[in-house]
This record gives sequence, C-alpha cells and structure tokens, in this order.
Amino acid sequence: MKHVSNKPRVLFVPYPAQGHVTPMLMLAAVFQRRGFLPIFLTPSYIHRHISSQISLTNEILFISMPDTVDDNTPHDFFTIETALETTMPSYVRRVLGEYNSNESGVVCMVVDLLASSAIEVGKEYGVAVAGFWPAMFATYNLISAVPDMVKNNLISSDTGCPGEGSKRCVPNQPLLSTEELPWLIGTSSARKARFKFWTRTMVRAKSLQWILVNSFPEELPLENPIPKSSAAVFLVGPLSRHSNPAKTPTFWEEDDGCLQWLEKQSPNSVVYISFGSWVSPINESKVRSLAVALLGLRKPFIWVLKSNWRDGLPIGFTQKIQRYGRLVSWAPQMEILKHRAVGCYLTHCGWNSIMEAIQCRKRLLCFPVAGDQFLNCGYVVKVWRIGLKLNGFGEKEVEEGVRKVMEDGEMKARMMKLHERIMGEDANSRVNSSFTTFIKDINKLSFDKFL
Repeated sequence: MKHVSNKPRVLFVPYPAQGHVTPMLMLAAVFQRRGFLPIFLTPSYIHRHISSQISLTNEILFISMPDTVDDNTPHDFFTIETALETTMPSYVRRVLGEYNSNESGVVCMVVDLLASSAIEVGKEYGVAVAGFWPAMFATYNLISAVPDMVKNNLISSDTGCPGEGSKRCVPNQPLLSTEELPWLIGTSSARKARFKFWTRTMVRAKSLQWILVNSFPEELPLENPIPKSSAAVFLVGPLSRHSNPAKTPTFWEEDDGCLQWLEKQSPNSVVYISFGSWVSPINESKVRSLAVALLGLRKPFIWVLKSNWRDGLPIGFTQKIQRYGRLVSWAPQMEILKHRAVGCYLTHCGWNSIMEAIQCRKRLLCFPVAGDQFLNCGYVVKVWRIGLKLNGFGEKEVEEGVRKVMEDGEMKARMMKLHERIMGEDANSRVNSSFTTFIKDINKLSFDKFL
C-alpha cells in the first residue's frame, strides 16, 4: 500500500548487513527530523527484524523486497553480491515507479556504496543519488587509490594482490602494508572477486554528486586537509550522536542480563570483548587461546560469542568463569560501553565499534581480522593513540595489554580530548552545517523537479 504523505521522499538503500543497516537507519532518522519521509528498502529477512523494533511514529516507511537467498544458504559476501546485482535493481525500479509519480515524489536516493547497482537505477530514473560510506573516509580514499597502486606496481590490475614478497606501504597510508588491503580476504579466487567488486563500486561512485560519510573531521590529524573528491563530501558522523535513536534495531536478540551483572562490578574493572557480527571472526585455536588467557587474567569480563563460534572453548570454560565472567550470544553494546564498570574494549576494529567506544570514552585493545579493520586499527594505535594492538592471545600478551590500556593515564587523557573534539558542541555545529548544506541542495532539486 502506498504511504500517503506530502513530505518529499528520500529512498535509502543499505547494504544488507548489521554494520551497514544500523548507521543508515540513523541517517534516515536525521532526514525524518528535517522534514523528509525516508523510505527504507531491505530484504525481507532484515525487514522482519528492524520494522518490528521501531515505532510507527518515527515516520520511516519500511519496504521489503523478497529474499533471494534461501534459509539453507549462508548470507555471505558473495551470495549477497549476487542478489544486489541481479535482483535488487528491479525492486528499486518498482519503488521509484510507485513513489516517484506525483508532486511529493522521491527527490533523492541515498545508496550505500556497497549496494552500488542502485546508483545505476537512480541514473536511469533521473533521480539524484548520494552515496553513503559507513566507514572511515580514509578507507574510501584508500580504495579510490587503486589506480595509483596499480600504476606504481604495488598490486596486480587483475587480482588486486601485491607482488610476491611485497610488503611495501600503500601510498598516502603509511599505517597499512599491501598485505592488509581490504579485499585480501579468503582464497585467491575470493580475493580476485572482491577486488573486482571494489573496482566496479568505485567506477559507479564516480557519477555521484555527494558522498555522506559516517565519520568526523578529526579523523585525520588537524594539520592534514581532507583529500579532494569529484563528489561533494560531507562528514556527518558519528551518526549515533546526531540521530539520537532511543534504541538501535538489531538482527539478533540481546542478552540484557549482562547490564544487571555490570551493576555488581567495580568501576573500570570489566573487559568487554566483541568481534562483530559479520563473519566468524577468529578461528577455534584463537578462541581457545583467548579463553585460556581470560582464565589466567581472572578479571571480570563480558565476551560476545555466538553459539556457533564456541567450538574452540576449553572443556568446562563456562563453569569456571561463573563468578567473574559472562559469555553471551549478543549484547546491547552501547549500553555496555556507557557503563562505568567497563574499563576497556577488546575489538576487531569495526568502524561502528570504534566510534561507539570513542563516544563512550572506552580505550581499546585491537585485534583486526579483515577488511577495513587494519586501517581502523592503525588510526586507533598510531594516529589517535587511544589503544593498543594485540598480535595474538597469549596469556602474557593479553594480561599486559589489558593492564596497559586500563592504567595508562596519558592514553586516557588522549581519549578524553578526542571525545571532546568529536562529541563537543563545535563538532556538533559542523555536522549540522554539513547536513544543512546537503539538504539545501536536495530541496533545490525538489523545487526544480516538481515545478
């Protein structure tokens, strides 16, 4: 049924994963408060989770498209890519056909760059498209630099892989070696396919007028200017600060009992551990090593570890930790990070997790696994210096890392300073100004389009 509203409409097309849907939903909430009707298009399996968790008074119109991946097939990178390229465009066309036919039509699409096939549909229908980048702007610039990396013989133009034995740093990114590039995940054929995905994405992104980035001006050291782009770039993060969602929808049931458990712990005593939601983050041997280290550490902890990732746990682990540890399948992360009992956060360095940690002033122990996490870790450890990197989960390394992060007063001071730069009123004013400028562009388009 068509939604009746005279508000100008903005169609949001997220990449269908928790770490992408969450910030785009926050972005949609910002647009709703500024007088637009957001239309949020997701596959049915995501639609079922998020639409039931949000009040209708939020005035966001949720639309689902059929799942193209059956229940027996994993929702991994390649099955999702196939669905985005072959199935999603027809449903974007359907939504534009239905909601773009009157004086309050779709004035703009906001498309996650990883769902770039929707950019082509917007061009086909003459609808303005803004790209959404939910990660660091530094990561966007890194992937944009692929042609330069090929030209300088750092990587292969066919596979994106570095030359044999090459560990040279990437141009303009001294924090990253060529072995840590975001597409270098999995087998050689998987790496080649991911590289093809990214090059196709960036080709499509060249047509964009704007890019909205879930990051902040202080991402780079203050003396370094933001690199120029063919599109107008608006740094509008952290969106969790500017959208003020009462509760962020999640794809999984959260264990709220850990919040009551935290109330019984001393201030700054708890280690919070989570490696994200996308894929099995660490193998069985690393799960076992970390579990043994936690047993030796004997500090209170909360470890988010899904049941299908627990095969590596030592026999009797859950019984041994009953007095001082909590093992949960999924957790209300922001509420945990805000809690006074939490002293540090052991993370895979996903971008949303890093921004939430900064927002809650929690120092970080970093164990990057794949994708953009290595670059994110580099900024945490070497640029902002608000955390440490673990190279493994040996008992001594974990013990020393936890102690250093929890007791380093200078690191705490740097975190407080960065928090103020990102979350303070000056930062809030700059982000609001970015939104205002972008929305003026959209309103002008709306006026011109429906004259």
